[in-house]
Amino acid sequence: MGNRLTHLDERGRARMVDVGDKSITSREAVASGRIRMQPDTLRRAQNGDLPKGDVRAIAEIAGVMAGKRTSELIPLCHPLALSSLRVDVAPDERLPGFVVTARARVTGQTGVEMEALTAVSVACLTLYDMLKAIDRSMIIEAITLEEKHGGASGSYTRADA
Repeated sequence: MGNRLTHLDERGRARMVDVGDKSITSREAVASGRIRMQPDTLRRAQNGDLPKGDVRAIAEIAGVMAGKRTSELIPLCHPLALSSLRVDVAPDERLPGFVVTARARVTGQTGVEMEALTAVSVACLTLYDMLKAIDRSMIIEAITLEEKHGGASGSYTRADA
């Protein structure tokens, strides 16, 4: 990693990075996050004991939809033709709550970290929205890039993963 922010020009003004001369390579990113809730909220969500339906399935779909629209949400982010974006929402009794994981792939000139992070964020927000009627104390936390592969900077895996 360089010491220079790539989204700022030599005068310090915001700009979209020119990726036109970068090699087209296979790129992948994995992000994760958590939403903590009351044990009864988790139980009801797992049992489908909610008027809004299967909150996990809806959150997974919302995450995919958001990841595909990342460039519309994050300034200066390149629009990408994703080859794959998978969002998984898994219950975790130890939290209690759900762990959300997103894996994004593209063959292109720039990475997919922001797409994976956006997918996780919106999936967590969707869970909050769907469950807030029974638990307003939920906490969304630890939205993190777990790993990325491809491109000139190579691979990265979070040290404490």
